[in-house]
Amino acid sequence: MKKAVNDIIQRLENTVNGEPWFGRSALSLLKETNPEFVFMKTGNGGHSLADLLWHMITWAQFTLNRLEKKEEDMEVFESLDWRSIDPAIHSWKNGIKEFTSVFGKIVALLKTKEDAYLEEKVDYRDYNVQFLLNGLIEHTIYHLGQIAYAQKQLS
Repeated sequence: MKKAVNDIIQRLENTVNGEPWFGRSALSLLKETNPEFVFMKTGNGGHSLADLLWHMITWAQFTLNRLEKKEEDMEVFESLDWRSIDPAIHSWKNGIKEFTSVFGKIVALLKTKEDAYLEEKVDYRDYNVQFLLNGLIEHTIYHLGQIAYAQKQLS
């Protein structure tokens, strides 16, 4: 059966490029961002829009790697979390492309799975795949709210 997997796929797709209950999808928000503002910091010690985007990418890639059961040093993800953003490397355009790609790969992988897969334990963690995927969705929505708020502050 794939009822629970299909529900997660639908929630992921709505969050990224659909019509989510909370407002605008990630891609609609990200693509409408003024490139002049993406590297500007907000408030006292706040993150830039680019910081937030690349942070979301890091943990989406972590999720994909856990789903694919790739072996790697967990310190890699810790070192990429809130990485130093180099505009020449971490452009907004590249970020949107990477964000779209990694979420697309997660959805494609999930389309091959049955509901029982969601109960499997996640490597390096004390929770299952369903908890990981729900966390990814929540994490993405949380940071999209920050991006929307920061966009209003910067414009």
